[in-house]
Amino acid sequence: MFQNMYRVCTAGLALMLFTGLAWGQEAPPVMDIVSKANHMAYYQGEDGRARVEMQITDEQGRERNKEFTILRKDLGEEDTEQKFYVYFHRPADERGTVFMVWKHIKDDDDRWLYLPALDVTKRIAASDERTSFVGSDFYYEDVSGRGIHEDEHELAEVTENYFVVKSRPKKPDLVEFDHYLNYVHKESFIPVKTEYYRKDGTKYREMTVLEVEDIQGFQTITKQQMVDLDAGRKTVITYDTVEYNLGLPEDIFTERYLRRAPRKYLR
Repeated sequence: MFQNMYRVCTAGLALMLFTGLAWGQEAPPVMDIVSKANHMAYYQGEDGRARVEMQITDEQGRERNKEFTILRKDLGEEDTEQKFYVYFHRPADERGTVFMVWKHIKDDDDRWLYLPALDVTKRIAASDERTSFVGSDFYYEDVSGRGIHEDEHELAEVTENYFVVKSRPKKPDLVEFDHYLNYVHKESFIPVKTEYYRKDGTKYREMTVLEVEDIQGFQTITKQQMVDLDAGRKTVITYDTVEYNLGLPEDIFTERYLRRAPRKYLR
């Protein structure tokens, strides 16, 4: 049986293994694997809310901490349109900062960042999606997800516990990576590790899922880490409180709520 939680050992970050499909069993089509992994990471339930703590550790071991709430609402069916609203509670000088996304399947996503200190709303261009999310080692695109149709996917390897999917960008000039590998757990279809590579084959970024919990019947990532291997930095995100199917109204995911936060839903 699938357990309630995965954990990664602190020493060596070795993922705990769980029994998946039988060794040698035929793998499903690669797009089925990619679609299910995308669903498990970003689309479970009709909507959701999470209180999140972020710990950023630089190359000298110094730590910075942030806290924010993520609101998410799915629109339509089959993991298509989706809206995100991220509100920062701390540190004090970032309180009220808002990151909002409207995800589209066939077009570029719409992304906004509201900076309360300047009372400025800025649009985040597609060329900026793979830049640091509020000073962390996660990119803007990591937070809300990369469209599965932006890449070509192939099943690179099948291990006892994972489908290893290799993905290359259809528009390589828009991204900094040559390809990335996703390790998708066979039983849960949760992408437990993602490795990013340059054209010369060097790995420079790595995302690892550290914990997974059963919340309201949904297998949910509750802790994950992104490491910048070049800079020797890392960022750990912990989802302290996660709730699904709250009936969030769609109108809170609009520009009017960038300056006037929907506090009823941010508690």
